Amino acid sequence: MTSHIPLALSILGSLANAYPLVSSKPAPAAAPAPPPNPPPSIAPSQQPHNATSSAGSFPIGASAPQPSSNANGPTNSNVPVGGNTTTINPVALCEFCGIRPKHFDGTKTHPYCSKTCANKKLNSIPGGANTALGSSPANCKFCHNRPKYSDGTKIHDYCSKACAKNAAGPHRKGTGGTTTPTGLCQAPGCQNPPHTGHDYCSMAHKTLGENLCLMCLQAQKMANSHFCSQTCIDEAENKGPMILEVPSGHVTFKSVAEQFKASWRHVGSTCPPVRRIYKIISPQSSLASYDAYKAAVEAKGQFVNAGRSEGNENRRWHGTRRVCNLGDKGHTQFCSSPTCSLCCIIRSSYDISLWGKKTGWGRFGKGIYTSSTSSKSNDYSHNDCKSHLKAILLNKVVVGKGCKMLQDNTNLTTPPAGYDSVLAEKGGSLNYDELVVYSNDAIRPSFLVMYEP
Repeated sequence: MTSHIPLALSILGSLANAYPLVSSKPAPAAAPAPPPNPPPSIAPSQQPHNATSSAGSFPIGASAPQPSSNANGPTNSNVPVGGNTTTINPVALCEFCGIRPKHFDGTKTHPYCSKTCANKKLNSIPGGANTALGSSPANCKFCHNRPKYSDGTKIHDYCSKACAKNAAGPHRKGTGGTTTPTGLCQAPGCQNPPHTGHDYCSMAHKTLGENLCLMCLQAQKMANSHFCSQTCIDEAENKGPMILEVPSGHVTFKSVAEQFKASWRHVGSTCPPVRRIYKIISPQSSLASYDAYKAAVEAKGQFVNAGRSEGNENRRWHGTRRVCNLGDKGHTQFCSSPTCSLCCIIRSSYDISLWGKKTGWGRFGKGIYTSSTSSKSNDYSHNDCKSHLKAILLNKVVVGKGCKMLQDNTNLTTPPAGYDSVLAEKGGSLNYDELVVYSNDAIRPSFLVMYEP
């Protein structure tokens, strides 16, 4: 029996070396680690299914293990029991970079580790921002440059409130729906929250938002222009005739709406609210003939030297007949009806040859009539369609040297000698003023104003 004691001690010693955790005393720090057990002679196909596949558990600063092609885990099974070496399951890795683990939000594992990798994956697909990942394109439907806004529960169609509002208006650089992300500054591209009770995050962005180019709605317009550059000017004129909706907070909207209100002079009548304003874009050829006429009148009258505008140009109102719903929300295309005076004027400007077809006569002869009084022109504005709004035109008119008149002169076909227009003033046979020009090139429609009846 005593002969078996050495054998038992030998077995116990081997077990102690193989399983150090059984020992109650920690091994000395300087002691060398025991050599690993020889690898078992099993084929890769016999790899146990409980092999380690924990993603992201390697120590900080350690090199990440290389991904394995085996979906069940690594094929190397010679990891010592109790060791720290782990291997990442490639299924758990980001589908773009293949390095970091997929993002888990607590309920769902996403295909990418971050938004950065998701966007890079999107941009690597032919079609870029316009190509869908899953079910939604990642970039704004209006500007196509910035990612869509997410409020944490929903991804909206646009990157900002400004793009949402612009997309709801006329066609510029893009089109889309009307969903408006809340809580963002309305300046183009800004993702900052606005000041409480305001639309912008700063005075600089407020100034930008109120002075945007009416064509691209992205950059600040130039001084004395509705556009930011010659590129936008050319693009607008090449696409004309058309109308571009002016944002309600824009300086141009305020200017036109204030003129409408200030010039509503009928006693006992309350000025109705302005709901929409559109900038009218005339074709280049039409503008060229108007500008040539204005230059000729200026050369003759030298109005700029007297502190006036070139050609003594002024803005005047004109009311007319509307057959279609042009100007109502979402209606920016002209109709083809020859009886829709509104569309005909916006499309090709005024035609003096059509004079008298509506009224049959004119106090000051065969001319084109406008007024500085919006409430007077309102009397001539009427709808032959179902609409909750009325339409009126604000025109730019080359007044030049005007001949003041108080009494009717129905035989005029041109201005009196030495004059460029007739200024029919209040008094005599008129309760409110009229301006009459006798050349098609002396006037162009500039704004379409939609207001409540």
